[in-house]
Amino acid sequence: MPPTPDRQPGSVRSAAEVNEEIRALWSRTGGTLSEAERRGYEQLLVEWAATVQADVVRAA
Repeated sequence: MPPTPDRQPGSVRSAAEVNEEIRALWSRTGGTLSEAERRGYEQLLVEWAATVQADVVRAA
């Protein structure tokens, strides 16, 4: 299951929003991820990194 099924392609969340979802995932799972959860976590990390990078570029 994708971490954000209702999100429109191209929409951008803040790094804080993505971070909150990452924290919620870890809290919900007690720190142990299934394969599906791990894939979702990896997608969240990619989204978070892209958001942080975009913030850096905009600030430059």
